[in-house]
Amino acid sequence: MIIVSRRLLSFLTGKLAVAITLWPFIILRSKHQIHDSVLINHERIHLRQQVELLIIFFYVWYGLEYIYHKLNKHSHLSAYHKLCFEKEAFANESNQDYLKNRQVFSFLHYFNSNN
Repeated sequence: MIIVSRRLLSFLTGKLAVAITLWPFIILRSKHQIHDSVLINHERIHLRQQVELLIIFFYVWYGLEYIYHKLNKHSHLSAYHKLCFEKEAFANESNQDYLKNRQVFSFLHYFNSNN
């Protein structure tokens, strides 16, 4: 389900994010983003990752990996882009067929990679 709420997204992420996926919702900043197939595909990749890790473990892993990168003196944006979940989503967001062919736990291919 897609929710459009600038106020909710700002509450959750500040001004940094244009979208966030909190299973089973994709929360967008603007109603125009509903038509952004690349952004929606990126967020759907996160939905699949969350299901694979039984939702809670996704958030635990995401948080711990983010903290690890921050402790290694990365900026917020750099730490975010180093997350294996984000690497997979960014690498495949333009491929609208990606989720049809994606193997389970594909995000592991991006863990500790330089992609």
